[in-house]
Amino acid sequence: MISTVGDVAGWVQGEVVGDPSQIIRAARPLSDSPQADEITVVLDDRFLSQFHASRAGAAIVDMSAAVNGKTMVRVKDPLMAFVSIVKRFHVLPSPEFRGIHPTAIIHPSATVAEDVSIGAYVTIGEGCVIGPRCRLNNGVMVGHHCSLGEDVQLGPNVVLYDGCVIGNRVTILANSVIGADGFGYRTIAGKHVKIPQVGHVEIADDVEIGACTTIDRATFGATRIGTGSKIDNLVMIAHNCQLGRHNLIVGQVGLAGSVVTGDYVVMAGHVGVADHCKIGDRSMLGAKAGVHKDVPPDQKMLGAPATPAAEQMRIMSSLEKLPEIRKDIREIKKQLGISDS
Repeated sequence: MISTVGDVAGWVQGEVVGDPSQIIRAARPLSDSPQADEITVVLDDRFLSQFHASRAGAAIVDMSAAVNGKTMVRVKDPLMAFVSIVKRFHVLPSPEFRGIHPTAIIHPSATVAEDVSIGAYVTIGEGCVIGPRCRLNNGVMVGHHCSLGEDVQLGPNVVLYDGCVIGNRVTILANSVIGADGFGYRTIAGKHVKIPQVGHVEIADDVEIGACTTIDRATFGATRIGTGSKIDNLVMIAHNCQLGRHNLIVGQVGLAGSVVTGDYVVMAGHVGVADHCKIGDRSMLGAKAGVHKDVPPDQKMLGAPATPAAEQMRIMSSLEKLPEIRKDIREIKKQLGISDS
């Protein structure tokens, strides 16, 4: 595909500074050494000098970027503009299967909208409702009495256990498992006896769930994921959890049973939250934070056990000085004639 800088600017409603007739054949980030017929992106003014030193023919930049001889396209949001351009040059639309594949197994009592895409070897159980424009990729298993709203997309081999309620415009990527048994046991007479998990999972509108994530059904009632929340790959959400609206849950987070989060909570990678903890609105938990008690709203927490970020930074600073402190203590004990044993 061959275009000009002027063409590219039109795609993203940008302003050309320089030569709009410059030929562009591809889009490539600065780290991939873009060439003279390629356009790149500058996400921060700190990288402008790297762009000017590169062979790139043009760059997508912020509206405030300074001019110094190379062709640029100024936009309000360089990242999203560049994503759009990359899609134009490099991302081929996937051929989309429409209709129901002959190998799909659908229970006669299920209700399936006419304009769906149901791939090979999909199974849909008794009493299910599959809404308009849903797309179920190959190997999906939908248990009995599940409900899917409009425009739901389930990636290959996604499993929905019985009773799952999925809202509108929900995306669940490959191999995720929604509604499996919660991990609940009682020790009776020296044996771990399973507590039956008879609840279900409810996922609200506009939620996205990454690959290989698991969300367990509730012991009773529902495990709930709030509207607009985005959950990364390899996340574990245990039974009875109640996530608020627009949470961001990054890879390898683990939430124990009955965790409750407010709205706009952010959890970075490897965060672990103990059972029955409550995380307040807009709180942010840094990578590898270990949360063992409730977190009030608007907090930034780091470390294990998690403490407020400012306090944790002081602790980390002190830890870095421990060898020096230990050396000083030995010297003082030596001067005082105190044994260091």
